[in-house]
Amino acid sequence: MRRAVAVLAALAVLLPAAPAAAAPTSVTWTVQPASAAGPDGRRWIERTLDPGRRITEHLAVRNLGDTSAVFALSAADGYLTAKGRFNMLPSDQKSVGGGTWVSVPESVTVGAGKTVVVPFSITAPVGITPGDHPAGIAASIAGRQGTVQIESRVGFRLLLRASGTLRPSVTADEINMRYAGTWNPFQPGAVEVSYTSANTGNVRLEVPGTAAVSSPAGTRTVQVTAGELLPGGTRSVSTRIDGVWGLGRLRTTVTLTPAGAPPATATLTTWVMPWPQLLVVVAAALLIAAWRLRRRHLRSMLARAREEGRRSATR
Repeated sequence: MRRAVAVLAALAVLLPAAPAAAAPTSVTWTVQPASAAGPDGRRWIERTLDPGRRITEHLAVRNLGDTSAVFALSAADGYLTAKGRFNMLPSDQKSVGGGTWVSVPESVTVGAGKTVVVPFSITAPVGITPGDHPAGIAASIAGRQGTVQIESRVGFRLLLRASGTLRPSVTADEINMRYAGTWNPFQPGAVEVSYTSANTGNVRLEVPGTAAVSSPAGTRTVQVTAGELLPGGTRSVSTRIDGVWGLGRLRTTVTLTPAGAPPATATLTTWVMPWPQLLVVVAAALLIAAWRLRRRHLRSMLARAREEGRRSATR
């Protein structure tokens, strides 16, 4: 039962200011950043705090249903899913990062069609390491579907940063390549490249880059991206580079170029046997050899015929 709750809660998408149908009830609602006066148009809250500093922020919960509802409020560490979408830890997992900075009331009651603004505090712990500490904040309703306990929640992202020295850094690791050739000797093949991008710094980064394959016939390059990576985050990226001739040595290079961070490069060298082209060369060589043998045979026959002709003329 508890495991089911964790899985379903983790799948709840945090979409600011977007209504979400709560599975166990008929209530729909939105949650978004606000000022004390009401929603202020922000999609998320982004704040930089000195260690030990405490600030007050606000969120607005709007009940779009036709009955009053009680919403549980919670904050938790944020993370990115394998597809790069932001989410926050489910309620049965303990936060150790940015989620611990947030103090929010346990619940709020919102009447049908009403909006309630709720203040909450954010406190950067003393001695916290500089950099980004992602979190999320949400309003949820729990209920049952049959024998399964379900938590439906809607919230938004908290981009929390502790002041200090920022160290943006990425690496490209675990690079692999596979050549997908064709038996048509006059048609190039493709290279399938995969690598792992890791954020080794202390700030979130968008990680674009390039993947290039160099062969004796030239270089082919494509754009790649790992999307957004949080500190300590990794993501596997795959791409395909068409128009590559497999003529021996292939050098694959992945270069990551995140803004504000040093570029990172990974290189892999492999060898590809150009079998279709070799077969063409062998076939051409055999044809030339056969033509030469045939030509030599014809010359020999002509020489014998001339010799026989001379012998016949002298008799």
